[in-house]
Order: sequence, then structure tokens, then C-alpha cells
Amino acid sequence: MPLPPRPHGDNDMLRCAGDRKHFTFAGDRLSVLRKIIHIDMDAFYASIEQRDFPELRGRPVAVRHEGERGVVAAASYEARQYGVRSAMPSVRARRLCPALVFVPGRFDVYREASAAIMDVFFEYTDLVEPLSLDEAFLDVTTNHFGNPSATLIAREIKEKILQRTRLTASAGVSVNKFLAKIASDYRKPDGLCVIGPSQVEEFVEGLPVEKFYGVGKVTAEKMHRLGIRTGKDLKGFTEGQLTNVFGKAGHAYYWYSRGVDDRPVNPDRIRKSLGAENTFERDTGSAEEIRAELDLLGRKVWRRKTEKDFIGRTVTLKLKFADFRIITRSRTLARPVESMDEMMGIAYDLLDQAPLEGEKIRLAGVTISNNDLTELEQAVQLRFNFPAEGTNK
Repeated sequence: MPLPPRPHGDNDMLRCAGDRKHFTFAGDRLSVLRKIIHIDMDAFYASIEQRDFPELRGRPVAVRHEGERGVVAAASYEARQYGVRSAMPSVRARRLCPALVFVPGRFDVYREASAAIMDVFFEYTDLVEPLSLDEAFLDVTTNHFGNPSATLIAREIKEKILQRTRLTASAGVSVNKFLAKIASDYRKPDGLCVIGPSQVEEFVEGLPVEKFYGVGKVTAEKMHRLGIRTGKDLKGFTEGQLTNVFGKAGHAYYWYSRGVDDRPVNPDRIRKSLGAENTFERDTGSAEEIRAELDLLGRKVWRRKTEKDFIGRTVTLKLKFADFRIITRSRTLARPVESMDEMMGIAYDLLDQAPLEGEKIRLAGVTISNNDLTELEQAVQLRFNFPAEGTNK
């Protein structure tokens, strides 16, 4: 994969004036050129712990929830050198790095730092799309300062974040979200990478397919069996061939291999689900213990649902077995779930139907989702469009 030159300015990045739009052709498709920045904080949770506790600096640190059966929520760069990663069981992380220091998560502190970081973003543009507490897309094609250089804006944002939070961030700058996100990971930590329009084709052609958005381990292995290892290999397949093999995702892979991603930065992303899960201190086969844990998780989910005024029609139960197999069971109502008792009643029913005999459970979770009420609204509208029998309305 070719390495883009270190940025000194926008160089061949698109120029814009006012709200004038810029387009380019990829094959027969007209694509919008934007100035997109992706900001990703460096080992966010672990870096905050090292910032606040000097004795942790320079040491391998992992943030996890309380308990011996926890899962790593974040790992410092010192820990990553040993192969420690987020979502890894704590026991395995300890085996990889015997000197690993575990610290409990302080999510109120993380949220406070995140709010300060988001404030910096909104100083430059209203088009901010947060992906999590520690990363976001920004569209600075037009911005509050009228600055024509997305590269300089990214550099200023990094400096302000450091000044206000004493934390480092990595930034990627390019013409769309797909490329900006890849760029932000290119020179971590504390990196700044720009992929300009004239660099896109060469960069994408040399990109390993594992770096493409939506390509996980299983999909990558499937691509490898087809002889697809780079963006150039992927580009050799037609859209029809890719959709036949990979379904709807094939459309995205086809255009990503050409450096095209027309998704806008959406500042009003609709939350699709709310959930909570927890790993037990010890694997358990007790239905009563699982129900008690679900009750605690359900209270947490319902509190967040109430705070965010979220509505949903689907309740999902998640269970991870001792051998790390995962199953989910869901039930969807014709209307929004109306109370915590109703939500938990569904969760308990799903638990009763799960194949638990002789099994040990490592993790349990509950989620509420499906806030698309279009069908429900249409049904209600149809119901009221029909006059009652015996009336002339």
C-alpha cells in the first residue's frame, strides 16, 4: 500500500468556494467530492487513565469492568505491543502481558472528556457525525472560519484537543468518509494523514482488503479464496459478480475499490438500538442468576431509553456460552415497548426458550431496537381512513 506523503497543506486536495459542489467521475458514476476529516482519539480510555495517574504512564494498561472475568474495554499502546486488544478476555490479556495493569472504567470521566472534544469539532462545523465517545466524522467543505484547507483544520483540531484535554488524536483527511477513516488509522498515534484526489486510485489499489470498511476476518478469507487480496484485485470484479458472492455488501465493495463513497456526514444519526451486557464473575448455569443479571441490565437500558426518549419494538436477548459461542433471541411487537416490565417479561420468556440445559453462560445482554415505526404509522393511518359502519363520513 503506497504511503501518502506527509501533509504540508492541502496540496492537491479539492478546493471549494462557498457552497459550490465538486464532482468527479468513477466509471460512469458521478461522485461528490467533499473535504472530510475523521478524528479518532488514541487509546482513549487508557490514555485518560495514564493522564490522570502518572504512575501508569509508560506501562501496559487495560481498562476493564470490575471483576476477574472482565473483558478488556481499551488497551494502552504499551499493552498493544503484547497483542492485548479491546474485547479480549482479561485472562488471555494477562497471559499475553504478565505486567499488564488492569484499571476499572470511569465512564463519567470519559464522557466529560468526550464532550470537550466534541465542542472543539463544533467550533469548525455543524456537520459532525459522532461514531462513539472518541471518534467522529466532520465535513469541513464549508466551515465556520472559511478555511480552504482541511489539512490545516485537522491540525488545529488536534492541537486544541491536546491543549484542552492533554490527550492526543489522530486525523485522516480525504474526499469521502471511507478514505478519511482509513487515513486516520494510518499514522497512529498522534498522526495526520491526507489522501488527496490524485492519490486515491493508487492508494486504494494498494490497500489490503482487510482495511476495507465492512470486511472482517470471514469476508477477507472468502475474498482470498477468490484471489482478492488488494483493492486492485477487487476492482477487477464486476458489480454483479461481487453482489452474487457478497450480497448487498458487494455494491459497497465495488465502489470502495474505486475510491467512491457518497455517504454524507450525518449530524442527525438515528440511534437504532440501546443495550447493555455483562460478563459473569464465574460461568453460570443458574437461570435465577442469569435472570437477576438481566434485571440489572434491563434497568440500565430502560434508564438510558428514558433519558434519550428512545422508542423500540424489538427486544433481543444475547447469551455467550463458556466456549464463547453466542446466540441471540428476539421478539418484535406491533407497537413500541411500553414499560420496563414488558421489556423484561419478553427477555425472560426468551431466556426460558433458550437451549440452556447442561450449558454454562459467560455473558448475558439485553437490547431494545427497531425504532422504525413506518409500518405502524401506515397501519394506524389506514385504520382511521376507513369510516365506521353506519356513518357517511
